[in-house]
This record gives sequence, structure tokens and C-alpha cells, in this order.
Amino acid sequence: MDKLAEKVALITGGAGGIGKATAENFLKEGAKVVLVDLFEESLQKAQEELKTYGEVLTVQADVSIEADVENYVKQAVEKLGKIDIFFNNAGIEGKVAPIVEQTVENFDKVLSVNVRGVFLGLKYVLPVLTNQGYGSVINTSSVAGLAGSAGVAPYVTSKHAVVGLTKTAALEVASANVRVNSIHPSPVNTRMMRSLEEGLQADEATMSKGIPLGRYGEADDIAKLVLFLASDDSTFITGGQYRVDGGMGA
Repeated sequence: MDKLAEKVALITGGAGGIGKATAENFLKEGAKVVLVDLFEESLQKAQEELKTYGEVLTVQADVSIEADVENYVKQAVEKLGKIDIFFNNAGIEGKVAPIVEQTVENFDKVLSVNVRGVFLGLKYVLPVLTNQGYGSVINTSSVAGLAGSAGVAPYVTSKHAVVGLTKTAALEVASANVRVNSIHPSPVNTRMMRSLEEGLQADEATMSKGIPLGRYGEADDIAKLVLFLASDDSTFITGGQYRVDGGMGA
């Protein structure tokens, strides 16, 4: 299992369900992993769970704060020497409410994490990758980045913005042999969906009716796609949007 042998992977939202599952997959394929998350306690718990698979470093950071982003990139390079893979994954769902009931504060908070956080990650990681002359970036969007969804306008807006950032970044760094793609999960069986279910007043069985395969994705379903896009199995793929959505896009 050596698809990522000698690679260094940086993962934001690293202590969450998708981030942690991806870290496990990366470690099993030979990578060293840097986990970035807002919550120190969650980071330490994730590191403890993952360390049996390989080398795991942690950096506490708020991805919406430029100095924090600059620091997590600096820590990764100083401690592990390089960055080969950047899973730009941190995100929040925000409040569930119609547009007319959304507050400016909630809108700004969601965009600060989901858009500014992705932008800042690209701003500071891409120079590392372009200077090396290789690298893969995977930005986490959503099925909500490809279609509308009532009640979550800030989230939908933010995830559409990730598509624009992905395409623009891919064009800007292609000549340096750096690839940038976005992934678009359906509802996934994580904490975020518990929050959205509560806000939408719907349970998993009801929400799953809109998914042709009839179930939520699991974090590992998403991690397997990220692994593919991170690895040399996808060296001619960039600027793309990749659904992992149980058929929702069909």
C-alpha cells in the first residue's frame, strides 16, 4: 500500500469525519499527514486515533485568519520539508433558514470559513507546490456547490464559490504541474448532517429519499475519491468537479 509513499499531505478540517477518514487512507498509503483544525482537543484525539498508521502532526488554526493559515503552511514545511497534497477541506454549515431570515452575521461567518478559508489555503500552499513543480490540491465543495438547496443560502453560496476558486487556481498553476480539483459530496453521515437534520426538521430516512442509492455517504466513501485525486492515478486531471453523491446529480 504505497500510492502516497514519501508524500506529505496537509488536511484542513482534519479532526472532522471526512478529514480524519482521509488522513487514515493517506497514512495507510504511506503519506505523512499534517492535520489542521480549529479545536485543539479534537486534534489531539484524532492524532491519538491515527498515529498507529503513521506520522501525524497537528496544527491548531482558524482557517479564516490569514496569520493562522500562513503558520500552518510554515509548520508543515518546516517540520516535514514539503507539501505534496493539500486537502482544503474545512467548512461549516451555518444556520438553516430562508434567505429573508438569514442574518448578515451568519452569512459572513459561513463565507469566512468556506470561501476565505479555501482562498487563503490556496494563497499560501500553491507557492510551495509551484516551487516544487508538482502537487495536488483537492477543495471540498458539495452537491450544494452544483445546485440550489432551500434553507441554506450561505452554505450554497459558499460552495458555489469553491468551484470558481478551483477552476481559477487550476488554470493558474497548470504550467507548474500542479493540479486543483473539487469534490462534491452528497449528505455524509457526520456531525454536519446531524446539525442540518435538526435545522431542516428531517431525519436521515427522509433525507435519503433524494439519494438514488438510498443512503447517506460515509466519510470513507469521500476519502477514497480524495485519495484518487491526491495520487498519481489522476495525473491528467485538473480543474474538475467530482461528484460522490449516490446518484444525486443524475
